[in-house]
Amino acid sequence: MSPQTPQVITRYFDADARRDTDAIVALFTDDAVVIDEGETMHGTGAIRAWREGPVARYEYTTQVFETRRTEDVDYLVTGRLDGTFPGGTVELTWRFTLERDRISRLQID
Repeated sequence: MSPQTPQVITRYFDADARRDTDAIVALFTDDAVVIDEGETMHGTGAIRAWREGPVARYEYTTQVFETRRTEDVDYLVTGRLDGTFPGGTVELTWRFTLERDRISRLQID
């Protein structure tokens, strides 16, 4: 990741690579929202359930291509997942909204 990438985003991808649900949940605000695969999760309890449920079904690796700031507190990360999910490879965007040093919103497309 680029040196301009906020630490909370770098920590998100590091914890994801380790499959460390506790570390990931700790990066979010209490009222954070995550949107992934058409589902919207509200709050850290729902985010934990998402990480322990749908995300945990597959083994995968993530390659980040680029991180860029799109607004004052918004960042767009592009990359690719390779893994055991249907299709085996997918290019994704992660849209992060930050609140101080935590994630208040994450949309994965």
